[in-house]
Amino acid sequence: MTTPHPDAHPTPPPGCPAHHPGTAGLRRIYGPEAEADPAGLYEKLRAEHGEVAPVLVHGDLPAWLVLGHSANLTAMRTPSRFSRDSRRWTAFQQNLVTPDSPLMPVIAWQPLCVFADGEEHKRLRGAVTDSLNRFDRRGIRRYVTRFADQLIEDFGPTGQAELVSQFAEHLPMLVMTQLVGMPEEYGPRLVEAARDLMKGTETAIASNDYVVATLRRMMDRKRVAPGADLVSWLMQHHAGLSDDEVLEHLRVVVLAANETTVNLIADTLKLLLTDRRFRADLSGGHMTLPDALDQVLWDSVPMSLVAGRWATGDTELGGQQIRTGDMLLLGLAAGNVDPAVRPDLSKPLYGNRSHLAFGGGPHECPGQDIGRAIAETSIDILLTRLPDLQLAVTEDELTWTSAWISRHLVELPVRFAPRATTRPATPGPEEGVVTGGPASAPRPAAQPAAPRHRAARPSADPAATATIPRQRRSWWSLLTGRFRR
Repeated sequence: MTTPHPDAHPTPPPGCPAHHPGTAGLRRIYGPEAEADPAGLYEKLRAEHGEVAPVLVHGDLPAWLVLGHSANLTAMRTPSRFSRDSRRWTAFQQNLVTPDSPLMPVIAWQPLCVFADGEEHKRLRGAVTDSLNRFDRRGIRRYVTRFADQLIEDFGPTGQAELVSQFAEHLPMLVMTQLVGMPEEYGPRLVEAARDLMKGTETAIASNDYVVATLRRMMDRKRVAPGADLVSWLMQHHAGLSDDEVLEHLRVVVLAANETTVNLIADTLKLLLTDRRFRADLSGGHMTLPDALDQVLWDSVPMSLVAGRWATGDTELGGQQIRTGDMLLLGLAAGNVDPAVRPDLSKPLYGNRSHLAFGGGPHECPGQDIGRAIAETSIDILLTRLPDLQLAVTEDELTWTSAWISRHLVELPVRFAPRATTRPATPGPEEGVVTGGPASAPRPAAQPAAPRHRAARPSADPAATATIPRQRRSWWSLLTGRFRR
């Protein structure tokens, strides 16, 4: 037996829980094992800890995963106890987060309403909400109808399609280009850039730069010739957003709305094609399409986990003692299957909108009505045009890709009777919605990368003094790279 030198102290490897006192034995919510069966992991944690469970995030840093439906709502609705300002995190204060940490794209503070509290949140959020609420929902549905018809026109004569890549991944962004006020010919290129960015490919950074450059170009155009569109309304809002604030909120609204709506469309179509009773209830009139969306939002929430909230002081949640600066992860998927609110998961919840899919409290998703309108209308059109739609493979052949914050259906192959389609005439501009812009606008050229974010204003809040590692890549491209792998 070898006796170590008395001065030798073995150093745990990087990422080992031994680096952080009190983390031994905690379950990781990241990595292949956790991501292979996130729902199973949530139930194990619920059985072991109840409504709130101690877990380890990337780098084996400790955090709290909120599993209970009620506990999630409490964390969402009480910003005085659980702030959205990530600079409060103890791990940042102690310099425990490395610049290349996978957590950085999700939690690194930015001058956005999603990271703000109080009056600053009210100012930024108000501009976004007011602008989104100006859209006419009937006009949005007309755009969805036009683009859905165009997509179906492309694959209708073949009698087969892959509905994720040929339908769900295209439609939301095509509609968003119209709401932003872009010339229509920008749509296909922007859709491709967004898809590439969301999947985290080798060209994702270039795609992100293209999205930024396109939005900047639109801001320059709308400054000279404003219209009835999101860009113009954000720039004109009385909140007085800076150009950087307008750009960043545009990017978040456009890309985040696209990602979640793609998932909602794909998951709803999957359920309709694999659950005969569900489809029969819909076709037989026992359930409306909005009801169907709510059921999917309960069972297949587009974002399963949201990071995060940070404790403003020592407090208690779900029977756990939360310390100042602790990070909370909102377990939306886990909260939606909490036995306290859903003792029988087989019981339908048609029309029940108390799910957590869109969050709650001050940071509830401001674009949820638009996302629902896009999903509902697109699915209705698809089923109307192709009523004999059937899954082309067995359900157990469907595959998913998972990351620690979301889960995505990879493909949804279908077959149907081939049919000749006639593309409807493009409707003219509608009052209260965005027009398509001049048809002669040039194809956007490659643009240089967007300038770095401006520095945060000095603050007396101790949270603002946290040392946060500088990011090595665009925060949004990193974030979306984690969405799809």
